[in-house]
Amino acid sequence: MRTVLVTGSAGFIGFHLSQLLLEEGFRVVGFDGMTDYYDVRIKQRRHQMLLQHPHFSCAEGMLEDFETLHALALAEKPDVIVHLAAQAGVRYSLENPRAYIDANLIGTFNVMECARELGVDHLLMASTSSVYGANTQMPFDEGQKVDTPLTLYAATKKANEAMAHSYAHLWTLPTTMFRFFTVYGPWGRPDMALFKFTRGILDGTPIDIYNDGEMYRDFTYVADLVRGIRLLIDAAPVRPETPEDIPAGDSLSPVAPFRVVNIGNGDKVRLMDFIEAIEAECGREAVKNFMPMQQGDVPATWADASLLKSLTGYAPQTPFREGVARFVAWYRDYYRV
Repeated sequence: MRTVLVTGSAGFIGFHLSQLLLEEGFRVVGFDGMTDYYDVRIKQRRHQMLLQHPHFSCAEGMLEDFETLHALALAEKPDVIVHLAAQAGVRYSLENPRAYIDANLIGTFNVMECARELGVDHLLMASTSSVYGANTQMPFDEGQKVDTPLTLYAATKKANEAMAHSYAHLWTLPTTMFRFFTVYGPWGRPDMALFKFTRGILDGTPIDIYNDGEMYRDFTYVADLVRGIRLLIDAAPVRPETPEDIPAGDSLSPVAPFRVVNIGNGDKVRLMDFIEAIEAECGREAVKNFMPMQQGDVPATWADASLLKSLTGYAPQTPFREGVARFVAWYRDYYRV
């Protein structure tokens, strides 16, 4: 039985990935800091559900605490590490930038050190579509330069990609960075738009809509996302013999077993259409508070997910209205509304 260490296992994506890995016969070791960035009770409930499975165990600690993370890694000896833990949120990086330096830079370095020492089969780490920053050519593909991050959050994730490439090159550490595109679904984070919109609509309180609603996002349903991660575990990159060995469209590094992969639905959805889908599921219209573009935001995201398809044979495809319906049903059940 292969063992996977999942950092951020009590988080939104880490919880769903851990569930899927357990269903597919992996042993999963979770690591989470249980920070109070949002309601800790949701994180605790996620871990409680995972702990019902005999092949799940977890430890609590901060990524910045190398001794705790290192001791866990040495004791459990994972075959694969999936690093999802991070200080998330584009807007929060304006309020508390130091949290991003601590968790996303120092914490990620600590994870890479554990992976290097253990010589894991594959290190997979979360990046974000936010690294595309001010890029305007869409859909975004992995071959584009990402030199214009618009927030510190995006800058730390770009730095993670660069750090990971150097470790892959120096230590022949197979590494895949995946860039998420607007993930949503049941057990989501309360700071995310879908959660806020659903709560506001059901409570009858105004929802803030930025850029007067002229926003487009590549909404990716969480079950599709974690399926992509699961399949990428089996697609560990190999350092090519020559640059000519790299297939067209592959982001594989010519000097390291390293690649970057978009995971997105491959379609851009107008924000107002997304809100209308939530209204339809909630059975009431939102009280809309239209606002200008928020600092650090981008008007649109759209993924070219063809590399994921070529590597795994899989492409996310859940229609956003179907995903919204599942989330609203979960929300009503969880909060009993």
